[in-house]
Amino acid sequence: MSSVRSSVRRISKSLVTRRPFATAKTPSIFSPLDTFSPRHIGPDAHEASSMLTTLGFDSMDKFVAEAVPSKIRVSTASVNSIPALSESELHARAQELAGQNKPFKSYIGMGYHCAVVPPVILRNVMENPEWYTPYTPYQPEIAQGRLESLINYQTMVTSLTSMDISNASLLDEATAAAEGMVMAFISGAQKKRTFLVDSGVLPQTLAVLRTRAKSFGIHIVFRDAMEALSEPTVQSDICGVLVQYPDVDGHIKDFSHLAQSVHSLGGLVVCATDLLALTTLKPPGEWGADIVFGNSARFGVPAGYGGPHGAFFAVTDKLKRKMPGRLIGRSRDSTGKPAYRLALQTREQHIRREKATSNICTSQALLANMAAMYAVYHGPTGLKQIADKVHAFTQVLLKSVQAFGYKAANDSFFDTLTIDVTSVAGTADAVHSASIAAGINLRRVNEKSVGVTLDESVTPSDLVALINVFASAASKSPVSLSSLSAPESPAIPSALQRTSDYLLHPVFNKHHSETEMLRYIHHLASKDIGLVHSMIPLGSCTMKLNSTSSMIPLTWPEFSAVHPFAPYDQVNGYHVVIKELEEDLCKITGFHSASLQPNSGAAGEYAGLCVIRAYHESRGEADRDICLIPLSAHGTNPASAVMAGLKVVSVKVLADGNLDLEDLKTKAEKHKDKLAAFMITYPSTFGVFEHGVQDACKIIHDNGGQVYLDGANLNAQIGLTNPATCGGDVCHMNLHKTFAIPHGGGGPGVGPICAAEHLAPFLPSHPFMHDVGNRAMNAVSAAPFGSASIHLISWAYIKMLGGEGLINSSKIALLNANYMASRLSSHYTLRYKNENGKVAHELLIDLAEFEKSGLKVTDFAKRLQGQDYGFHPPTCSWPISTCMLIEPTESETLEEIDRFCDAMIQIRKEAEDIITGKQPKDNNLLKNAPHPPSVIALSEEEWNRPYSRQTAAYPLPWLQEKKFWPTVSRIDDAYGDLNLICDCPSVEELASSA
Repeated sequence: MSSVRSSVRRISKSLVTRRPFATAKTPSIFSPLDTFSPRHIGPDAHEASSMLTTLGFDSMDKFVAEAVPSKIRVSTASVNSIPALSESELHARAQELAGQNKPFKSYIGMGYHCAVVPPVILRNVMENPEWYTPYTPYQPEIAQGRLESLINYQTMVTSLTSMDISNASLLDEATAAAEGMVMAFISGAQKKRTFLVDSGVLPQTLAVLRTRAKSFGIHIVFRDAMEALSEPTVQSDICGVLVQYPDVDGHIKDFSHLAQSVHSLGGLVVCATDLLALTTLKPPGEWGADIVFGNSARFGVPAGYGGPHGAFFAVTDKLKRKMPGRLIGRSRDSTGKPAYRLALQTREQHIRREKATSNICTSQALLANMAAMYAVYHGPTGLKQIADKVHAFTQVLLKSVQAFGYKAANDSFFDTLTIDVTSVAGTADAVHSASIAAGINLRRVNEKSVGVTLDESVTPSDLVALINVFASAASKSPVSLSSLSAPESPAIPSALQRTSDYLLHPVFNKHHSETEMLRYIHHLASKDIGLVHSMIPLGSCTMKLNSTSSMIPLTWPEFSAVHPFAPYDQVNGYHVVIKELEEDLCKITGFHSASLQPNSGAAGEYAGLCVIRAYHESRGEADRDICLIPLSAHGTNPASAVMAGLKVVSVKVLADGNLDLEDLKTKAEKHKDKLAAFMITYPSTFGVFEHGVQDACKIIHDNGGQVYLDGANLNAQIGLTNPATCGGDVCHMNLHKTFAIPHGGGGPGVGPICAAEHLAPFLPSHPFMHDVGNRAMNAVSAAPFGSASIHLISWAYIKMLGGEGLINSSKIALLNANYMASRLSSHYTLRYKNENGKVAHELLIDLAEFEKSGLKVTDFAKRLQGQDYGFHPPTCSWPISTCMLIEPTESETLEEIDRFCDAMIQIRKEAEDIITGKQPKDNNLLKNAPHPPSVIALSEEEWNRPYSRQTAAYPLPWLQEKKFWPTVSRIDDAYGDLNLICDCPSVEELASSA
């Protein structure tokens, strides 16, 4: 009966009209009813008032005054100047801007294609909150679905590339190239510093390589690889070579002899390639590549003006433990059942800090899952049919333009032609003009040539229109479809044609009807917990509402089908969005200028530090290379500093969690001649606003350094304070945290940076970015504006909340956290708070006291999980190994917050039974958690636990109504690392398990 009464109370409450958190006055009858703020912010006015009363306050202003130091408070005028749009008004505004983008058909290529997203994947993965709202699968028991999908992705990549092992994606192709270069550099025993980049490599890749190489002191030689390799100076110092296969102009070259030569000199061969092309080309793993990477977006991910896209990355077996990024492995649960997990987590940056060899934190899990599903849906036969059609259309194009008198610069190709137009059209301008008149974008190679790249979106009528562009430029009669004929043989050298099989696993050979695909997608989704189920209170990760209204424009073709190198006058709508988002981010942070190019938080950290280094160099102080980082800083900070070529010096933290200003002053003065930067997270990762932040920044400035303020916790600041006021010079913001881009099961993430005026000239540039002046710094991502399409989400989020809604969001985030701290502090040790007893937007509880009874953080986390109490655990064992970092965000209602607190309090009671001996230390509710259906269903003879099934599965009444059941028990991490298996089970394994 108690559960029934509880349900009735919740239903009754839901029928009460919601009151927004704050309204300035009674709305007019002409005001919109679909305002966003009360839909985004969880607690209504009554709930907020109730929480304030619990904390002993009669107003929100008095509460905030005790949580946020007065000396860093700012006027709300700047943020409040952002007007709020209702959901319908935002929709109309987005449609208006979409109409300003011209839908030209793109044949630009250069690593970007007009992918065809199968509708079953578009609707059920990309647009499905069961797939886009979960977090990184650090808790594998409640993430088996997306882990299985990512295993599919890794298997797809290794199969097509013929490499030994693949990770579960990187950010984009160019940054993956940079990771490959660094791997080649650190793998050499003698630290050779020359990295050879073949002239056929994509220009955006070269730009990113140059940025990264500078930080590591790597010397890049960019020219024909075979020619350069014959030079003694290159031979004596080469650590690796990068080739593109096929290359930027479409050539398919045999690099096997190059690979032999590089290996004989002790270097690694790094190869950029195309997954679709590899269904027809001899894979790099068969001709000697050590590292293979590329862009998997061709497999069903929209162009999106440059992203987000998942880069694939595969290596030989000997390099597997040096490989950057996320790696999914197979292990087993406590019953011996096979299960998936993140493998080799000891590589994670928050563990290795400055010893990490990469700062990669976010992967592109959602996009990797889309690419994997694309391969599952089409299978090897379907992929080969697509590849054959693309290749055949390219051959038809070549034959047709040759009939007009044009010549191709490449006699071998897969989907790309470089066409010499001089003998027919005079210059490339004539062809370019004809293409624009036809609504077509080609790649202008130089004055004499144009490039054309085809993809699966090209229809027969598109092909005819494309051919007739060349006909028009040559003053020839247009062709018709009936005049075209199929090619007789492929234009791929016979020695480089693929003969090996691929994608043999059953998963790629059975889900080809939409019915079966739909069921497979939803079967996997049913194994995972996301925001569709309950709160995800992950400290520092800000898992808030990802509103449907902000995501709707994302898949409109006017935004999704745009090539990142399209002419600027065709993407005016995009540039309005970009400009407005940059302006709003500057208002929020207090800084002068912004760059949206960094495509993850870690990339933002790296970019911000590179900006600081470029600034020092401009002043003749290039030897400034010391970066001070407190122990309370965000986990990727030390790794990012190393990636930017800086030397990390740690700064102490006091017992109360505050920065040790005396230690900071001592170290800043000690290194004043070489001090480059100070990295600080604010509020600190310990969950408090530190009073001394401005003093700390002044110490750095007095000693010649610049301040990088990590914006991971910006959600606590908006309209209350800002990084500029705190004393920072540059900061990044996590659009996937504060500004509500979905986490996608581990990505995409976006980390734009804002900078003070004196640093603005040093923000990232790009080979295909215009109107940015002569910036001193090169690119940090493959596309000019990074993951441009999902900037739409944050743009919409800011526009719909407006200034007042943004400020209220931060206030409620603070209130929710402090209410939660108040409820839990009488049951757990609250580690840090300010002098007023308040936390910021997150709280740190310490479980060290339970270790003497055999209980660790992991035990509490597993008991809290979906199948036992219905929640994703908070951030565990970070920033302190014995702690949980909890962040409720502003999106959660008082009811949900109370439900979480009730669960934590009940688990504390269960722990007390272990402490007092009512339950044994090695066989109890926490040690045995989680309890999946297979365990609950054990027979009476098999059930040997000192508690009932009811207590295991339904410890609180509301779980009778709302229960998440995953498929595995606790997973054995050590077994998975010792027995590293990172692909789908073999056919033989499947047969034996059956």
